[in-house]
Amino acid sequence: MEKKKQKKIKINNKKRFILVFSSLFLIFLILSLSSYYFIKYQINSSLNNNSAEKVFIIEKGDGLKAIATNLEKDGIIKNSTWFTAYVFYKGLAGNLQAGEYSLSPNLNIIQISEKIFEGDTISKDIKITIPEGFNLKQIDARLTEKGLIEAGELATQSNLEGYLFPDTYQFNKKMNLDEIIKIMKDNFNNKLDVDLINEIQRQNKTIREIIIMASLIEKEVSLYDDRRIVSGVFWNRLSINYPLQSCATIAYALEKDKWIYSVEDTKIDSPYNTYKNTGLPPGPICNPGLLAIKSAIYPQYTDYYFFLSKPTGETVFSKTFEDHQANIVEYLQ
Repeated sequence: MEKKKQKKIKINNKKRFILVFSSLFLIFLILSLSSYYFIKYQINSSLNNNSAEKVFIIEKGDGLKAIATNLEKDGIIKNSTWFTAYVFYKGLAGNLQAGEYSLSPNLNIIQISEKIFEGDTISKDIKITIPEGFNLKQIDARLTEKGLIEAGELATQSNLEGYLFPDTYQFNKKMNLDEIIKIMKDNFNNKLDVDLINEIQRQNKTIREIIIMASLIEKEVSLYDDRRIVSGVFWNRLSINYPLQSCATIAYALEKDKWIYSVEDTKIDSPYNTYKNTGLPPGPICNPGLLAIKSAIYPQYTDYYFFLSKPTGETVFSKTFEDHQANIVEYLQ
């Protein structure tokens, strides 16, 4: 009888042990699953699904702790602890790259850590277009507007006028003025190829003379065929020592663009006043494009010595001063 009781006790103890173990295992499983899904939620969920992107900067030398703390402080992640834990788990702690990032609170920890690991920084390049005919002050203003230089930094370097080729550029935010100038001058040198230089030399002209002429042509007319004729007009005038009388040079001297310039305007005391002075002005008045440069090199010679632009933009040419005056009355008055 005693043996049966002992056997029964052992069986009950075994059942109790199994029950307790099963209960503990179930609790452990529930806790584990809860923890897993809780952690997964923390890692995969974002702070805010409707937030705009923010600029987040990681300085050189910033460690994981500093990065995680700053992400939380800037309102990009919920909790720095989970970011730190995930980065450690993935073994990325030593590979987070410094730089300027565009991060949004609608990104989760995985997405944010991957962007920083891959160095997916904000582009440092700034796309900027310098139109044909811009002068140094206008280029200066555009570079300043894009935050590439300080206002007035370029405008004072008059020796560059005419030689900064108008084009669309990709400048890096970290570039200094000398680097920007070099890129634009290199572009100028590439566009003015060997064939063009050889033709300039064949005509016994200098590159400077051509660029000055091209800058006038650039500002006077827009169509290539008209530009070549205007080029011929100007070279014809130079050959007989007749003033070029270019309104574009008056605009440059006055630093003011007008449709029509008065007689008083043409009396301005300036070496760039081609109404008062014969020959080419002392330097380019803008930075001409390739077509204007080619027009200066390959003029179309005619019997014309005068021209004007109608309000429609059409160019009217004339052979004599009298015909030119009649055209002024007809089209400009």
